[in-house]
Amino acid sequence: MTSMTHQELALTAARARLLGLEMVYRAASGHLGGSYSALDLLTVLYQNVMRVDPQDPQAPGRDRFVLSKGHCTPALYPTLALRGYFPVDELGQFRSIRGHLSGHAEMRHVRGVDMSTGSLGQGVSAAVGMALAGKLDGLGYRVYAMLGDGEVEEGQVWEAAMAAAKFQLDNLCAIVDVNGLQIDGPTADVMPSEPLDQKWAAFGWHVIPCHGHDYAAIEAAYAQAAAVRGQPSVILARTVKGKGVSFMEGSAGWHGKAPNDQQYQQAKAELEAQVAALAQPSGQSGATQAAPGEQKEGKAYV
Repeated sequence: MTSMTHQELALTAARARLLGLEMVYRAASGHLGGSYSALDLLTVLYQNVMRVDPQDPQAPGRDRFVLSKGHCTPALYPTLALRGYFPVDELGQFRSIRGHLSGHAEMRHVRGVDMSTGSLGQGVSAAVGMALAGKLDGLGYRVYAMLGDGEVEEGQVWEAAMAAAKFQLDNLCAIVDVNGLQIDGPTADVMPSEPLDQKWAAFGWHVIPCHGHDYAAIEAAYAQAAAVRGQPSVILARTVKGKGVSFMEGSAGWHGKAPNDQQYQQAKAELEAQVAALAQPSGQSGATQAAPGEQKEGKAYV
């Protein structure tokens, strides 16, 4: 792991959002809303928490990550590139027939991806298997799995949750990106899943509520999960879909579409301004993120 300050984490996440925007705009396809809500969580995880070596991505003792909401590769791929798994310029291959960066996470072709995902609900099952294997093999790695709050409508999630508790997988941490929206609208209208904290607790998990855009809160949540013994942990991260771009925030319409030229230029300008502000020496810019519910042409690779 590295050890970034909160301002450095915010800068890295802003750069990742800018890279994700460029990827989706060029491909004319992709999922920005849920990617942007997840990026602060992913940035802290890969930069300051997980024990990984980008030069040895298959090391047996490495920590594992499963992007169960596998369509949110505009968050995962920039995170991997900025961590050093592959060159940033390769992000231009996103959703290209001749490229290796598919729209959904693919472990056979993308360096640093531990599990192929995309069929919602299956990632936690894979993570349970990885965590159990680590226990049986006597390896000390931890497994992290990120789900969407719409994804927890899938029954397989809860079958996996039961198994994880039964096997006392305290090396497993699920992260639920609770942005309150899915492709068809608010999760509360499509298929209510609250109270999520009570549901996960009833299935035998240690529940950790978290502000999903506050770096201190995110770090504290991961630390708490690592300290739990005898049961798996779940971080319920309250986030804003489309975080970082004013007209995308809190909109289900940005679940899975590419921006047009005008929208791209506006989003690019907003994100470039964030990068520029955060790149200033410490004390001259802030890394404070808005709380969930607050709304705040050319190559954009940075």
